[in-house]
Amino acid sequence: MHSFPSTALMTDKYELTMLQSALADGTANRTCTFEVFSRRLPNERRYGVVAGTQRVLEAVQNFIFTEEQIAILDFLNDETREFLRNYRFSGDIDGYREGELYFPHSPILTVRGTFAECVILETLILSILNADSAIASAAARMVTAADGRPLVEMGSRRTHEEAAVTASRAAYLAGFTSTSNMEASFRYGIPTAGTAAHAWTLLHINADGTPNEKAAFQSQVDMFGTDTTLLVDTYDITQGVKNAIEVAGTQLGAVRIDSGDLGVMTRKVRQQLDELGAHNTRIIVSSDLDEYAIAGLRGDPVDGFGVGTSVVTGSGAPTASLVYKLVEVDGLPVAKRSRNKNSVGGAKKAVRTHRATGTAVEEIVIPLHMSTPEIGHLDVRELSIPLVRNGAIVDGLPTLDESRAYLAQQLVTLPWEGLALSKDEPVLSTRYMGF
Repeated sequence: MHSFPSTALMTDKYELTMLQSALADGTANRTCTFEVFSRRLPNERRYGVVAGTQRVLEAVQNFIFTEEQIAILDFLNDETREFLRNYRFSGDIDGYREGELYFPHSPILTVRGTFAECVILETLILSILNADSAIASAAARMVTAADGRPLVEMGSRRTHEEAAVTASRAAYLAGFTSTSNMEASFRYGIPTAGTAAHAWTLLHINADGTPNEKAAFQSQVDMFGTDTTLLVDTYDITQGVKNAIEVAGTQLGAVRIDSGDLGVMTRKVRQQLDELGAHNTRIIVSSDLDEYAIAGLRGDPVDGFGVGTSVVTGSGAPTASLVYKLVEVDGLPVAKRSRNKNSVGGAKKAVRTHRATGTAVEEIVIPLHMSTPEIGHLDVRELSIPLVRNGAIVDGLPTLDESRAYLAQQLVTLPWEGLALSKDEPVLSTRYMGF
């Protein structure tokens, strides 16, 4: 029994009109291979991160048309509607595991089956992989910039309510330590973080309307203990820190700063905390942070970052610009030749070569059924793994936490310049072999 809601109408109309024409002219049952890849990396970044793979597989399982959905497809004939009524994806999917790095022309996903069953999955597959990979790619850059310090994803209020949940998942995959989003915790088991907003401090006023910051802090400490994080910038930060330590004592877990020149402020606050004897009280910063702002604070006494808008919007690249293209029909390669959009036909997989030190050298794209080539003295690792066989998700695919650990390992394999934040060419080149 499949869990709903159905994903079947998360599709573009032209996929259904192509389906109807294919059923009519006899091409619907041709054996086809579709491939997901990117022609370039957004914003001249040096690598991309594959995210959303597990969500794609589950969405394909739930690509089942209900009678209510079929009822609105009045532009289709009876034969096509009957096909959709019985539709279940029965083909094979191979691809990069979640948390894998990718580069231009990496065959991230290879979908094989009849034309009819594969073509109508295009929009669903791309919408998931484009959004999740964009966020994970941006988040991984932030993790690198944070240099081992924890990152909290807190962008729910800056995006669509469902996107907020999947963005939390993608950020966690990339190495964020926690999320403020409770649905993401419920759905994916991601650790949560969060204490209080400015509204909490503003709520506590005296009878004459004057602020009572200490009362807000006292209530929070009474409820959650001294290991909590107190937001100290509602009024005056210096006074806020003084009030926080007076209320909570020198064992206060952390203070959070959400405004101002964060570099200057954190140095002043660290000095103040140390002078008050609160040597172990951490300083958490938030406020329109992106990877560049985080990197800029690397030399400042910051113990953790809260990131909102920039992570859930892909930090200026809200899509990974992945495409889903037909590359093989009945075993024969096909490819479009349009200017700037040409591609190489044929079903593909990829390998990555590494030096003995573990550093990656290049990515090589080979025919899907070709055996792993030997490349000089380099170690060769297969990137594509089986994901779906005969319509069923393969057993034993990595969990979210396993994929998270895998990505952390892969980032270490990049040549050092690959982790730089400045714009440049992809750090690994991709070449074709055997075509």
